[in-house]
Amino acid sequence: MIFGYTEEQLAHFFLTYGVGAFIAFMVFIIWKLARDSKAGKFGTFVIFLGLGVGFVGYLAKIVIQWWMER
Repeated sequence: MIFGYTEEQLAHFFLTYGVGAFIAFMVFIIWKLARDSKAGKFGTFVIFLGLGVGFVGYLAKIVIQWWMER
């Protein structure tokens, strides 16, 4: 037990909110990369599409798990 929480509770918290915060930070990095490279609207879309596909997969996993547990 760490600070009164079990390992399972900590893992659930960080896998849910920690990874979500990491995804938000990565979106900021992708946006800054597109802005600094002066990619334009289409270039920004392509950058987000290429680098953001993993985020969509992770979010889809969360939604599918939630839907199956109902």
